[in-house]
Amino acid sequence: MKQISRRKFLQRSMAATAGSYLALSGSSPFLASARGANDQIRLAVAGINTRGNAHVHDFHNIEGVRVVALCEPDQEILDKRVEEFKKKYEADASTIKGYRDIREVLDRKDVDAVVIATPNHWHSLMTIWACQAGKDVYVEKPVSHAIWEGRKMVEAARKYNRIVAAGTQHRSCPAVQEAARDVQSGKYGKVQWVHCSVLHSRQSIGKVTEPQPVPASVDYNLWAGPAPMTPVMRKSFHYDWHWQWNWGDGEMANWGIHYLDDVRHILGWDSVPTKVVAAGNRFAWDDNGQTPNVHFALMDYDGLPLVVDVRNLPDPKRKGGNSGAVYLGARGGNYIQCEAGSVRISRGGGWFHDNEGNRVYQYKGDAGANHAENFIECLRSRKREDLAADIEVGHYGTAICHQANVAWRAGAAASVDEVREAMKSHEDALNTLKDMLEQLDGNEVDLSKERFVLGPQLTYDRQQERFVGAGAGKANPFIKCSYREPFVVRDEV
Repeated sequence: MKQISRRKFLQRSMAATAGSYLALSGSSPFLASARGANDQIRLAVAGINTRGNAHVHDFHNIEGVRVVALCEPDQEILDKRVEEFKKKYEADASTIKGYRDIREVLDRKDVDAVVIATPNHWHSLMTIWACQAGKDVYVEKPVSHAIWEGRKMVEAARKYNRIVAAGTQHRSCPAVQEAARDVQSGKYGKVQWVHCSVLHSRQSIGKVTEPQPVPASVDYNLWAGPAPMTPVMRKSFHYDWHWQWNWGDGEMANWGIHYLDDVRHILGWDSVPTKVVAAGNRFAWDDNGQTPNVHFALMDYDGLPLVVDVRNLPDPKRKGGNSGAVYLGARGGNYIQCEAGSVRISRGGGWFHDNEGNRVYQYKGDAGANHAENFIECLRSRKREDLAADIEVGHYGTAICHQANVAWRAGAAASVDEVREAMKSHEDALNTLKDMLEQLDGNEVDLSKERFVLGPQLTYDRQQERFVGAGAGKANPFIKCSYREPFVVRDEV
């Protein structure tokens, strides 16, 4: 037999098992640079239009951390961010470099970790490729675009012994951490039910009737990556992908992930609900958006009811859509009803109220201002257990969002009476429906013409991480995405 080099052997063996990044680039996790405990950490940031641009500066300003690579398939944005970086950090101007293809970044031996703030459909594959290339990862929420690929991210992190953190920064918020200790200790008695709400007022994304040109500065092949390269049917190429299923996951996984992950954190859940029914629709707006702008779900976690209430419509009668005791303001939050009173907490803090509604104790927070520092500390210590939001934590928090989305996507048109019947087991669910109907009326929605979509009552198997029983045939096709070669999340990572 001909002798082959160790590099070619690694390429071939890894390609045979994973068929992934290593097969494409020839890189190996064994080639990643070794770093002493006190050495400088070198980061790459992928996806730098909005949230990723904030990460560039947040991480670069941490002592002992340097951002050395920016990755973005839109050349115009990439050039702009590189120039901004050079002007702001003149001393590091010679060390920053821009890339359009993440694989070129992962080939760099001097990059220790990747911060991922791309559109949702890239999160999983980019994380897996980074792990295979010997890089640690900070990946924005929602960590995955489907439940199945979220589990693959966890498998990759464990297989390659990588530090992988989720960008669910509330995990680092002192208010949420303190509330979790109090509730789990039984300080307020048994938890009786939970209401989780996101009440943002957004605008329609508009409507086009024919495909729009991809901006000349965008490499659409690299932008789409694992997702289909379908014609662009939206006015704004950037950001509005959030409301189209090929690339985004709607408000449920855009903002809902923060408060749903808080529910898991505060209650100490180690998994996800096993029962879910969802209803809603994209009301009032005749646009190219596909995700619901009014979406609520009734879930069950080992007998504990959870109502998830996500709305993007304005409310002409009541600003922000709030009414009743459970709503916390225009941005919503969590209302956790215990025997002795309720914990009401949203971004930045909250209060414990007694059963007469009086404020008793304040939970002061900072929305997780030190979340990035926690990730860096764990890169140095190599102690995964110290991560505020390990990738498996991020996977479960995201999976609840996917459960709610799947439960809606598996549904069909229904009358208000049918929705009411589906939600009748829990008083708060019925109250939520009542409030939604008032808000829809305020937006002059004619429910005889714009009907609710109601999903089937679904049962979720935590071990299989898929739905079982009645309705599963409609739901399970949404558990996993389809992929486009060579941007494929493989069964074997």
